[in-house]
Amino acid sequence: MQRTFKALSRYADVLSAQWLLIVSIAGVVGTSLYLRRIPPLVREDLEIIFILAVLFIAVKGLERSGLPAWLSRKIEGGAFLPAKLVCVTFFLSMLVTNDVALLVMVPLTLALNTDRKDVLVILETLAANAGSALTPFGNPQNLFIYWYYHLGPQEFIATIAPFSLLFLVLLILAAFSVRLQNDGVPHYPSLQLHCTAWIYLLLLFLVILTVLRVLPAWIGCIVVAYALLFDRKSLGIDYSLLFTLLCFFIISENMKGILALRLQHPAHIFLSSALASQVISNVPAALLFAKFTPHWQALLWGTNVGGFGSLIGSLANVIAYRLYLTHDETSRYLAFTGKFFLFGYVAFAVGITLYLVLPGMRI
Repeated sequence: MQRTFKALSRYADVLSAQWLLIVSIAGVVGTSLYLRRIPPLVREDLEIIFILAVLFIAVKGLERSGLPAWLSRKIEGGAFLPAKLVCVTFFLSMLVTNDVALLVMVPLTLALNTDRKDVLVILETLAANAGSALTPFGNPQNLFIYWYYHLGPQEFIATIAPFSLLFLVLLILAAFSVRLQNDGVPHYPSLQLHCTAWIYLLLLFLVILTVLRVLPAWIGCIVVAYALLFDRKSLGIDYSLLFTLLCFFIISENMKGILALRLQHPAHIFLSSALASQVISNVPAALLFAKFTPHWQALLWGTNVGGFGSLIGSLANVIAYRLYLTHDETSRYLAFTGKFFLFGYVAFAVGITLYLVLPGMRI
């Protein structure tokens, strides 16, 4: 009986961790059976998956080199600690994605000798989602939208800048209102920076130039080759996420054939993608709605605003939430969950309001 319970527990863990992958596979099977075909993946779809994989590898290597953690620990202690944590998370997520920024900053915050860690982690989560929205390589949905609609860096950044910069100001103001009782000195010594940090910085720079279409996509093979030859642990990326995105490429193409609709008004695509992100997460929402609209500005705003709110609005939310709950020194999980949703949905409402009141966004 005990073995049965353990087996069921393992299956439950797999289902909870990979539910989106399972749903996406079911979606591919269901929509393909309905249409009696599997739509072919075009070269552009495969290029997006490849570039995402290469970006994940480069960021994983940079994370393993200790550079993000080394940089973040330079700001420990001293005055204005909450504001410094928010700013570092915001700008770090622009370069190494929101997920990695939180994987670095949340454990650092939880190890500090200070109170109000729950509020600090929540503010960092919001900062990671807001900061990563500003660059085409800050999160997966941005990279997809940038590549799918053949955008330039200037028009992309100019479109989403009001969203990111307003939230930077609001989060800094919120951080200054947080009063800490202790000095924030960490419980552990400083990390040593590994020499591979500079190599992975160069590789990440090559990937960024590839994302911006300055270099061809095959340049990403250099990153894969280096990891295979010298650092295979950097190949340990989230392959289930990549396969999930591949499935959603197929689902979105099938849904286009099934529904045969086109969302004409930008406000419709904005609200639809923002609300859908609350249920299926913002990356699949971007893949799904891109097939139905030419309004990439609304989709970009909708999926990034949709990263706020629910736990599954963004993978970054899940990462921060789990890191807090599984830490040895944290408690009051119900109170933390309530604050997490409260802060998240306030940010969600602010994001929606900002889009609706900005001139030119609803055209």
